Order: sequence, then structure tokens, then C-alpha cells
Amino acid sequence: MTRNYLLGYDVGSSSVKASLVDVESGACVASAFYPKTEAPIKAVRAGWAEQDPDAWWEYLKSATADVLAQSGAAKDEVKAIGISYQMHGLVCVDKDLKPLRDAIIWCDSRAVPYGQKAFDTLGSEQCLSHLLNSPGNFTAAKLAWVHENEPETFNKIYKIMLPGDYIACKLSGTPATTVSGLSEGMMWDFKDNRPAQFLLDFYGIPASMLSDIVPTFGIQGEVNAAAAAELGLAEGTPITYRAGDQPNNALSLDVFEPGEAATTAGTSGVVYGVLGNVAYDPQSRVNTFAHVNHGADTRLGVLLCINGTGILNSWMRKNAAPTGIGYAEMNDLAAQAPIGAEDLSILPFGNGAERVLCNKEVGASIHGINFNTHTQAHLLRAAQEGIVFSFAYGMEVMQEMGMSLKTIRAGKANMFLSPIFRNTLAGVTGATIELCDTDGSVGAARGAGMGAGIYANHKEAFAALKKLEIIEPLAKDQPAYREAYERWRKLIQ
Repeated sequence: MTRNYLLGYDVGSSSVKASLVDVESGACVASAFYPKTEAPIKAVRAGWAEQDPDAWWEYLKSATADVLAQSGAAKDEVKAIGISYQMHGLVCVDKDLKPLRDAIIWCDSRAVPYGQKAFDTLGSEQCLSHLLNSPGNFTAAKLAWVHENEPETFNKIYKIMLPGDYIACKLSGTPATTVSGLSEGMMWDFKDNRPAQFLLDFYGIPASMLSDIVPTFGIQGEVNAAAAAELGLAEGTPITYRAGDQPNNALSLDVFEPGEAATTAGTSGVVYGVLGNVAYDPQSRVNTFAHVNHGADTRLGVLLCINGTGILNSWMRKNAAPTGIGYAEMNDLAAQAPIGAEDLSILPFGNGAERVLCNKEVGASIHGINFNTHTQAHLLRAAQEGIVFSFAYGMEVMQEMGMSLKTIRAGKANMFLSPIFRNTLAGVTGATIELCDTDGSVGAARGAGMGAGIYANHKEAFAALKKLEIIEPLAKDQPAYREAYERWRKLIQ
């Protein structure tokens, strides 16, 4: 019996994952990732981070072969392709669409001075009202670094691409980008609704280096003969969706409308909420991008990132928990302490500067410790609460921008495996927490189904999304959570 499938890719800095989703059931029938050990990141100097774009392609080929073999899917049964990718990277290609240098990826900080110079020279009002952000360390500033430091390379550039644009170009042979992609690179002018010519001019970047704009959902290109032969796919298979990893994570969790948010709490902690009006934070403590469904209706994704999330929990396991216990046992031990950890508070900012604190490096610290009262359980609980409180602090910035956060969705993974973590988030924000079974590559596949018109809308595309658990804020506990939060909040004011 013939089946119809959707193929989703998630091109990360650690690996490339592929998932095959059955159109009719909406279920993931196969998934694979490569490499099996973490992909290398080249750091020639401190603060630099680069990857070979063609290595992403090799990983993608291996993952594709694996999912096709697992599923037994015939190549003509794959009806559309969607792509999720690591945000803010820079790929420079020549007229043959070959990379001129390694990609400068999201965690590379060399372009910070270039973004700051543009912000200081052009002015905060110009940048914030048009870009909704400071130019910062994003793709345009990275290209400005290439312009100044590698002029021979810069002069050979035909097109610049985000990582997902490069993969789509490898599939189709045609350079293209999206409004959402340009916005994440600080190259979209929200006020004039076109590429940000004023910033390109400031950096000396010809507008011709930008690719043609295609819709986030829709026919963006088709797999050409060369890519079809390499991947074992049918020539002409349409590419119908692409988005950066955080907008795509929101899509994967069926977060499309104002009042909804997606969150992750792994190495870093991210809250990505949807805003229905054009707004920005005057202090750039959060970042604002075009969401996947931005268009006739304003749909912006506001991104909060907390760097100290996973590393604090990991530090606690190594240094404050009983030797040899795992995270699940840590959660059980932390649950022995009451809400608020009997006036013990921890600031989780020990992993460098935090954007939500205006790029200050305040460090991690423990406050209110009482040697006669507090135990390992109190420390472990206060650490988890401190991370949640940093989320709540950033979400107040989002609320100042006009966002009302009623529903927060997350995958049931990492810190969301902890009842303390998710109950504290519900308790301090008053939002309903929904834990779902999904990932970025599955979301990209379902996004491809929307872009191909196979699904009429996102409700149809995500009808098979499984909600594993729903956590409602308990009225009886909310005063205790708020008291603990307000005590924590005073420490950083």
C-alpha cells in the first residue's frame, strides 16, 4: 500500500536530525541523527565558533539514508520537505554556490563590537523602531566582520545565507531566504516592510548579496537531480517550509497565536512567546523576530534566553548533591524542601553575561543560607526555583511589551522532567504548562505539510501532537511561589 510522508530536517550545531512523518496519522515513523558524537566546532581564537557547511550536508545525507531504510519509504512517497536550523549563522557562497569559508555560527562572539558600533552610530531609536533589536552579534554584524577582516573573501561573495538557506540551496540549487530568516539576521526592516537597507548601507553590504525572499510556508524550491541522486529522494520533491530553531520549536509545539509560548530548559533556558503587535524592549533584554506565521496578521516571536540554566543544575549535581545520584534522584531530594526553600534564594547567572540583565555579568550566588536550617534538599530546590524565577523575570519584560502569557508548552525533557521545575513555573506565572511529545525535525516535517497544502492549517497539522501532561497553577500554592519570587527579585534590582 502506498503511503505519503513528510520529511523534516533539524540542522543543529551538535548534529543534523531527520524525521519522517506519516501524513495520514501524523505520527513519526522514523528518525535518525548524525554524527553520533557531537559535531566539531572550530575555535581558532577565543570567542570564535565555526563549522563547515558541507559537513552539515554529509550529516544530512546519512540521516536521510537512515530514515528511508528504517521506514521502507519509497522516494516518491516523500511529498514535501521542511527545514529547521541553528539561527544567526553566516554562510558565504560564490557564484557556483560553494562556501567561501567556514560558517560563522550562532555562538561566535567576534561581531559584538560591529553590532554595538552600528547601534551607537545609527542610534537606538532608528535600530529599535526598524529592526526591533540592537544589531548585536547577529548575521549582519558577522558579515560586517568579514567585510573588514577578510576583504578578499567578501569581494567574492555572491550570496550570503543562513544555515537553513544553505541546506535548501544544496537541495534545490537555488538561493532563497525568508522574512523570518532576514529578521533573525537583523536584515529585515519591520517599519518599512523590506530588507533593512539602512543597516546594509552602514556596513557596506550590497543588497544583491541577499537571496530572493520566499514564503516560510509554500513552494521554496524543488529537489534537483544532483541532490536527488545523493539523497535517494525523487527529483522535484518540493521544499515547503523553513525556520530557525526557536521559531520552529514553537511551531513544533503548536504555538502560533498571541498568548502562547514555547519553552526549553536544557543547556540554556529559552522562552519564546508570540506577540500580536509590533513592539520591542527599549533595553534589548529580549529579542524580537518575525514568527513563522507573520504576514497579514502581525505575529512576532519574542525570545528570552537564560545562559545559566542547565549548567547550574549540573553544578549542583557535581558539588551539592550526594555523590553518584542522577537528576531524577536530585528532583526527589529537592522535593523534601518546601516552596521557597525556607528563605534560601539562588541567582543562576554564573555562565557569563545575560542579555536579560542588559548584558551584565552578575554571577551566580546563594543568599539567605542558615547553617541550622538548610540542607542539600534546600539547595537543590532553591537552584531549580532560581532558574524558574529568571524565566519569570524575563517574562515580565515580555508582558511590558504587551504579551499576555496564558499557555506555555514544552517538550517533556531536560528540566521539565522535574515536577518542582514545572510546578514552580506554573505557580509563579499563573500560566498553564503543557508538556508535549515532539522535537524540531518532526515539527519541520509537519510545517512542510502546511507549506505543501497537505494540511489546511496548523490545527490540522498538529492534530496528532500528544500532550503528555498538563500542569495548572494551584491557587493554594501561588502566594508561596510569589513570596519566594519577590524575595529573589529584590536581589537583582
